[in-house]
Amino acid sequence: VRFGRRFFASRAGLAICRAVHRAGEPQRELWHSRRPMPLVTPLPADHDPAIEQLAIFFAGTLGFAPNSVLTMMRRPALARAFTELNRAVMDNHGRVSSELKRLVGHVASRVAGCRYCEAHTIRAAARFGTQQGADQRRLDQVWQFRESELFTAAEKAALEFAAAAASVPGAVDARIGTELRRHWDDGEIVELEIGRASCRERAFGYV
Repeated sequence: VRFGRRFFASRAGLAICRAVHRAGEPQRELWHSRRPMPLVTPLPADHDPAIEQLAIFFAGTLGFAPNSVLTMMRRPALARAFTELNRAVMDNHGRVSSELKRLVGHVASRVAGCRYCEAHTIRAAARFGTQQGADQRRLDQVWQFRESELFTAAEKAALEFAAAAASVPGAVDARIGTELRRHWDDGEIVELEIGRASCRERAFGYV
């Protein structure tokens, strides 16, 4: 039986994602041990001062500079632009926290089938959550957000939107849009959407 991405944004689909997330650690470790060598070798973070400065930002969000950025540094303008985009995404102007943006990205990445972004977003969510004093159980319950008491109604609307928006074809309907607007203003919705859509470095993760 084959399921489309719209299915994985549904209640049943998210339940399957949650089970796979819990059971998949050995498979993820096996995948990482067998993954092919990159086509383009990432530059070391201490290759030159410019790369070191870019790496500082990601050291705060992820704890390391991702291979995507180190690969882009072969064209420094791309790496700088990508880093500035990430800085802008994480610059909070309203009530959308950095932790929530990364959880939104995590849900979207899983629904879209991107393991690379899935791993980075949950790691960043953990780091931002620690900095912001968030309950770390939220990381474990993000796939149960509809029933979890650890997420507010506004956060549930944001995560519902993320799952639907990442589906192919898109599954954002009038109900999801109405609920999102009930809790967030236009600027905050833009922050949520860019937090979801910014998880698109995956191609460079495998180059």
